[in-house]
Amino acid sequence: MAVGPVGACGPGLDTAGYAQNRVLAFDPVSRNRKPTIRATAMVFADPRSQRLQTDLDRLAPSDATVLIIGETGTGKELVSRYIHSRSRRVGGPFVAVNCGAFTDSLAEAELFGFEKGAFTGALRTQAGWFEAANGGTLLLDEIGDLPPALQVKLLRVLQEREVVRVGSRTPIPVDVRVIAATNVDLEAAVAAKRFREDLYFRLNVASVRLDPLRDRPGDIPLLADHFLTLHKARLGRPDLSLGTDALRRLERCAWPGNIRQLENVLHNAVLLAPGPVIGPADVRLPDDSLRPTTTDDEPQDLETRVQALVARAIADGEPDLHERVVRTLVRSAFDLAHGNQMRAADSLGMTRNAFRTQLAHLGAIAPRRRAPVTTSRSPSLPASTATRPPPLIDLVIGHQSFGTSRIVKTRGALERRLAEHGHRVRWREFVSGPQMMEALGRGEVEFVATGEAPPVFAQAAGVPLVYAGYDPPAPSAEALLVRNDSPLRTTADLRGRTVALHTGSNVHYFLLRALQAHGLTLNDVRIVHMQPPAALDALLDELVDAWAIWDPLLSSAQIRDDTRVLTDGNGLVPNHQFYLTNPRFAARHPQLLAILLDEMGKAGEYAAHHAAEAARAMTGDFGIAAPALELAFSRLTYGAHPLDDRAVRRQQAVADSFLASGLLAASVSVRDAVWAGA
Repeated sequence: MAVGPVGACGPGLDTAGYAQNRVLAFDPVSRNRKPTIRATAMVFADPRSQRLQTDLDRLAPSDATVLIIGETGTGKELVSRYIHSRSRRVGGPFVAVNCGAFTDSLAEAELFGFEKGAFTGALRTQAGWFEAANGGTLLLDEIGDLPPALQVKLLRVLQEREVVRVGSRTPIPVDVRVIAATNVDLEAAVAAKRFREDLYFRLNVASVRLDPLRDRPGDIPLLADHFLTLHKARLGRPDLSLGTDALRRLERCAWPGNIRQLENVLHNAVLLAPGPVIGPADVRLPDDSLRPTTTDDEPQDLETRVQALVARAIADGEPDLHERVVRTLVRSAFDLAHGNQMRAADSLGMTRNAFRTQLAHLGAIAPRRRAPVTTSRSPSLPASTATRPPPLIDLVIGHQSFGTSRIVKTRGALERRLAEHGHRVRWREFVSGPQMMEALGRGEVEFVATGEAPPVFAQAAGVPLVYAGYDPPAPSAEALLVRNDSPLRTTADLRGRTVALHTGSNVHYFLLRALQAHGLTLNDVRIVHMQPPAALDALLDELVDAWAIWDPLLSSAQIRDDTRVLTDGNGLVPNHQFYLTNPRFAARHPQLLAILLDEMGKAGEYAAHHAAEAARAMTGDFGIAAPALELAFSRLTYGAHPLDDRAVRRQQAVADSFLASGLLAASVSVRDAVWAGA
């Protein structure tokens, strides 16, 4: 399956890198109007994709609920749009909702709507996503992440075709076709009691399984050509072309990140290719993602290839060969399954229990606790057991696409330093701070870096957290952007206007303070919740009037000639970055936490003092042009200081402002959450 020519309306682009329709995230007003939808065209080149097209064309005309299953980045949302565009509901709205982005407390209100006064912060009645999609199609993306309590209510809505808003007892009929999408093994989730069996059967009326890109190589040339054309236009390099050897290198890649990874590679090549032709050296791929080239007379069976690798390793005198091969096999299957133990075990032909035993041996998960055995005597442990070194322990760090943590990840110094202490770093990327804080609360990550607002909302929601350090203020690194031709001249002009904002993120507090400076409140503007990459398009297409954003995306937009800054954070907010962990980790690993803070400080210092050099080195990894990245780095502050009284007071002011505005579920004490070792 590949993206082909897009109709005259022009393409949008989702995070998987597909040409697609564009749909607004709705605010309380815009949920009641039909969203703007652009035409989509798809080309199915690979034989597997052609078979998929046949299935989709059969499913589209019906109103059957569809379950789409596929790895991250395979294009589940695009396939949903394809179904909608060929259904009888094409004249109605298409609404895509990411269930993984919901907080447990607000998920029901988001899906089904709420009445004024239903809870703290419900200042007006608001329709939910089901009502927004009435007469059309609703995509419930990442359905496997839906909170258990909400699964029961979703099942009822699917059965009764009506919703009841939070705070109301009146059912509202809805005429919606539901498409669910997931990269989670729902059958395994049902077996583990994490997903309701009756809901699974209700969703799985018709299922579509998307093959990963590595299994449909016939799509790669067309996808590569599409992304090359797209980014050539965006970056002003119309004469750039893709060389034959570079395309051959793309076709050899296993693409663990699927189409999203392919787009990033092409984007990076357009940014960095020095000449008019992209060569193989410009296509930057991890060596372990390339499949070996073969000739016709080379053996292709797995056993022969493994035998050749083992023979070479033995000849080279590689130590601990058995343990390293098993470790690599288990770790590779686990990573390729995105942490899904059942799927990884199945791929290796093992039981889940046997696979868990291997993971525990590697230190990737905690071993099962066994009940103590009472004996008449306590034999001593063998010497070999007593002296065996402990296995490497994985330290999971949450990071965003843009920020100091991303600089640390790119430099690689942290991994080398922690390896000396028996730790191995695993990075987990998140769209924004609120999602990172939820993962911290669930114990999925041990350390995160984020702005002022997310930890306040998390603490109010009961997430156990510790402030381990902070960076000095950087108020100019966040701003309100408007179109260059916008009639808006001051923040006071925003009254009654629409502002794009990732709610709960750092700029949420900045927008609150910017409005207060002109006697306005958040109720005086219409807030549209949008992910940062989509918000710029919405601003330029005049779907929103202003956009609250932070660096380096702020700098990337600033260097354009079609946007300008309405106001930035100077004189309004400190714009601190905080380093956070959970209390248990801080208590058990104070030395490790000190190393993390030290490396964060060094990374920030390097980027701030060597902005031009750092920007040139990291432009490909960030996916942002070097001039914009240099501007962002020059505004970066650094230090990872322990929290002092002034920083605590400033952060408490943030919490108190949100509480006074009715946005917090409960009051919080920042001082109570400061790490004792700071």
